[in-house]
This record gives sequence, structure tokens and C-alpha cells, in this order.
Amino acid sequence: MLAEAGVTVVCGGGPGVMEAAARGAADAGGTVVGILPGIDPGEANPYCTHVVATGSGQTRNLAVAASGEVAIAVGGEWGTLTEIAYARNLGRPVIALRSWGVSGIGEMEGGPGVVPAASAAEAVALALDPPAEPRAS
Repeated sequence: MLAEAGVTVVCGGGPGVMEAAARGAADAGGTVVGILPGIDPGEANPYCTHVVATGSGQTRNLAVAASGEVAIAVGGEWGTLTEIAYARNLGRPVIALRSWGVSGIGEMEGGPGVVPAASAAEAVALALDPPAEPRAS
């Protein structure tokens, strides 16, 4: 759905959810950038149309988060949580599809800027037209 809307998909370039997102975008004729933790571009899933081999391990999650205007977090483990944190620190909205819920205290209460989505269609709609950032009072 993102590719059909003309959006370039950036992901970690690996298997699992990353490969599923890349496959969907590639099947729709879209562009997929895979940003790998290792140094071998051959480790990217076959649906990546462009590959960046960083050699930087998990710190490549910052490059993934910084490369988009909006992040869609799907499921995920600790790496996904770091990408959510990086995206928010960079001021990017995060759409969470069956992913992490975050909270905090004070101005971080409720995890500002992290919006849950109930379906892939809703996640894409929110990514294409992200909710406005709440203003500090």
C-alpha cells in the first residue's frame, strides 16, 4: 500500500517482517531500501532494490529511523523498540501495528507521537497523513 502511494520503503533489509514489507512494496512496483547491520550486501532479502551495508551492527537502527518521514513499527523485539525511540527523538511520528506501547511520566505520559493502528490499512493511512504533534501546554 505504501508503494502504491509512491512511497519508498526503508527497512532493515533482513528476514521476517522486514522481508514481508519489502516483498509487498516490491510486488507493487515500489522502491525498497534495505539498511543492513553487516558488511555484506548479499545478506539483504531479495526484495530490496537498494542496499546499504553499514557494518555498524544494531546502531544501523538509527539510520533506518532517520531515513523516513514516518516510522511504522510492526511487532518487534528490542531492535524495533530502539527504532521507535530513535524516530521519536528525531521528531518522526511512529505508527505502531501490533507493536510496542510506550509511556512515561510528565510530558512523556501516554507515549506522545506513537499512535497505535489496528490494521495495515490503518497504519498506511496514518503514515500518509500523520496526526499532528500535540502542543506542549
